Amino acid sequence: MAGVTHLNAEATTFVTERHLATLSTLRADGTPHTVAIAFTYDPEAGIVRVITSGGSQKARNAERGGYAAVTQVDGGRWITLEGPARVFTDREHVGEAERRYALRYRVPRENPARVVIEIDVQRTMGSPTLRGER
Repeated sequence: MAGVTHLNAEATTFVTERHLATLSTLRADGTPHTVAIAFTYDPEAGIVRVITSGGSQKARNAERGGYAAVTQVDGGRWITLEGPARVFTDREHVGEAERRYALRYRVPRENPARVVIEIDVQRTMGSPTLRGER
């Protein structure tokens, strides 16, 4: 089930600009694991996608079916997109994530172990202008 699918125009533009972000997931012991990542946001589906290697810590954390948050910051502008995370290994999901990554950043390097972490955005937080406040 899709979560939040309505960012305001400024927030939608912000998450399509070429920026890096952080991904926070939880380790098996419940402590946070935060790493720098590149991501894409699908406004129609309300899904954040992060491509990574299948054996990475972030993928292992997401495989446990936990919650994850992506935060992008640029000066005083920031946005956090969070929700339940799942890992997909099938070609359809991974290929779609790679296609979107190539549009936002660059064509990703070849990686036969690649998976995609998908976050069903349930909650957003952000700086006032990205929340529609002035």
